[in-house]
Amino acid sequence: MFCCRPGRRDLLRLSVILSGFSLMPVIGETRARASDVRPVNLELVTLTETSAVFTWYTGVSGTDDGLGRMRPAAADGEILIGTRPGRLTRVIGETARTPYHYVEVTGLEPGRTYYYQARSRGRTASQTSVAGAAGTPLGGDTFSFTTPQPPPGRFLFSIALCNDLHLGETVAGLVGGLPFKGISQAPGRPPYPKIMAEAMVRDARKRGATYLLAAGDVSSEAVPGDLDEAKRILDGFGTYRRDYLVARGNHDRAHDGDAYAACRVGQWQGHDCFRDVFSDGPTYFSHELSGLRVIGLDTYDKAGNGGDAGGLSEEQFAWFEAELKAHKDQPTLVFGHHPLLSLDDPLAAGGGTSLNVGQTVAVMAAYERTPGVFLHHAGHTHRNKRTVLPGSRHVTQQEVGATKEYPGGFNLLRVHSGGYALNFYKTRDDLAREWSERSRQEINGLWPQFSFGPSVADRNSVTARDLSGLRPAR
Repeated sequence: MFCCRPGRRDLLRLSVILSGFSLMPVIGETRARASDVRPVNLELVTLTETSAVFTWYTGVSGTDDGLGRMRPAAADGEILIGTRPGRLTRVIGETARTPYHYVEVTGLEPGRTYYYQARSRGRTASQTSVAGAAGTPLGGDTFSFTTPQPPPGRFLFSIALCNDLHLGETVAGLVGGLPFKGISQAPGRPPYPKIMAEAMVRDARKRGATYLLAAGDVSSEAVPGDLDEAKRILDGFGTYRRDYLVARGNHDRAHDGDAYAACRVGQWQGHDCFRDVFSDGPTYFSHELSGLRVIGLDTYDKAGNGGDAGGLSEEQFAWFEAELKAHKDQPTLVFGHHPLLSLDDPLAAGGGTSLNVGQTVAVMAAYERTPGVFLHHAGHTHRNKRTVLPGSRHVTQQEVGATKEYPGGFNLLRVHSGGYALNFYKTRDDLAREWSERSRQEINGLWPQFSFGPSVADRNSVTARDLSGLRPAR
């Protein structure tokens, strides 16, 4: 096709040809006729006032990759979108063939209803098993959504909210007390926690985050090497305690055993390697970011094996109440690993999904006396869930899906002078999308029902709030 020394025109032709193919080898990919390729698992992941992100998967009908899903098949992908259901006149396509589709549509208008289809190999994609995950169904695999209005006031800065990186973990989907088989990384691929954490950091920066908050379980079991790796990856975002902050989760608690012997002795048990890496003092703290008071809680400040409810020590709780009282009117964000409440969580029957009940009641009472608190960011449940706290309705609790597995990403908090927006983003790297789709099969394929978020509003929301006391990030 080309001579031995290709010229500029030949190279341009080659680049056009290669642009239709992914350079990443797809593990388990099956060659198939176009009629056998089926696009499924369509999800409207992110919805802002001017953009929307869609993902889906293409596999070969009638096959099984051993995890209960179709074997992957690389295909083209495109979104057809318009402001009338019968006129989807705008087409946004991917640049490479892949089984793991990710299309972002920009240039949308706030407060407008749009209609769309996702297609691969000429076939429309069907939505995932989570009702409403792709928007409002209209029939024939056409869906609609309405963009929100932007937060009031001028934009100030953005914060990436993440949790559950689990560096060192090798099997995902092992839910305590439940008889489900876990899922491991495909042979030949790097460890999935490393893939997902590194992709999250890169994407958070690309999305414009000035700061990052990691709400616990940055490690699988607090082994020193895994904690060091977590810090190395997070250092890729910026400088610790200036650009990003980390709270402890139950997996980061002090442990016994030879692997931990070189770490300092913990307050409650074993050796506390998390403190050696991330804290030279208490594992709870208050910090200011562009006028915003950020309070980081250690929600496993207690003895235990990590499988029970979270809790604050008496010393930490007294400090927390005093900190809230001293700055009660200053705009405040609180983050910690365990949610205060874990409403509508089918896995809550196993226990240990939230802070202990007595402290939850006391914290919400303290929030009621603290008008400056507006957001409580939590992880631990590995799901996207927005809850307006009863009794302190000026505070939203946002649980964020785990970084390390499906849906695999982070929440971007966009702060304006008159309010804020919360938007969940899946990580976009090829290997991250591959693992995210593989780990979708956790809990016998039911994992999206628990983790993705039961509504678009659980992943994407806008709240009016006077935050005029804050300043733009430098």
